[in-house]
Amino acid sequence: MAKWAAVDVPDLSGRTAVVTGSSAGLGLETARVLAAHGATVVLACRDSAKGEAAARTMSGAKTRVVEVDLASLASVRKAAETIRLTCPRLDLLINNAGVMQVPFQLTEDGFELTFGVNHLGHFALTGLLLPHLLRTPGSRVVTVTSNAHRRGRLDLDPNEAYEPGSAYDRSKLANLLFAYELHHRLQASGAGTASLAAHPGNARTALWATSSRLERVLIGPALRPFTFWLVQGARRGALPQLRAATDIDARGGECYGPDGWFQYVGSPVRVQTSPDSYDRDAASRLWRLSEQLTDVEYSFPVNR
Repeated sequence: MAKWAAVDVPDLSGRTAVVTGSSAGLGLETARVLAAHGATVVLACRDSAKGEAAARTMSGAKTRVVEVDLASLASVRKAAETIRLTCPRLDLLINNAGVMQVPFQLTEDGFELTFGVNHLGHFALTGLLLPHLLRTPGSRVVTVTSNAHRRGRLDLDPNEAYEPGSAYDRSKLANLLFAYELHHRLQASGAGTASLAAHPGNARTALWATSSRLERVLIGPALRPFTFWLVQGARRGALPQLRAATDIDARGGECYGPDGWFQYVGSPVRVQTSPDSYDRDAASRLWRLSEQLTDVEYSFPVNR
């Protein structure tokens, strides 16, 4: 069977997609492919100038830029309101933006930055846009996680010493727990919106800028002839989230990632994630905490 590729994305004319973190890396590659197949793409970026520069690289495409800082719930609310007012429909929301292995910092609202940006910001944005998604037949939410979720522990003890790698791992486990729990709640309500997850394997993007020198050398382009089995470019890394977003055979509750060794590189296929990512009790606890911290309460239709 032929490997799934960007050419397999169907015609998306008339559809609208929001991609967070789409001024560079995986988000930019995802936005380019969606736009090339006819979608109107909203580049939801922290830096609107970089978003506008990215949009200009998509000559002739239907794009618009909305500024959103996922480290600020006020910014998330403003962006969601702008999207609701300017987009008659919303077919795809791709929660792609993220930070990795950054020094300890707090968000505008006082949350640890990695958890605040990677999970809480997207949790709030999705909840605020959910009514718009529910009104659009066949809409999807794709939340981007990482292989690092396998090392994650959902321990939110404020007294635990901060470690950048562990913080990232935890946030990526939270991404999956959220994506799967959203799927269950949508399914229970009989909604037509689907929630899926995807991870890029090891993709060569600017996200590695804060990693160790050794890691940066290993994933760098100079060693590409020797590390082709370990790391791939952003264009291939974006394929799992593109497949989750557009493949007509993809279903809610699924996760897509590379088909290679340890899911590091390869073509996008449906993959299994860690046992902890399917823990419904942990997902429910995380959901309640997230609603409390963000003050965003999800509303689902009544299943008739």
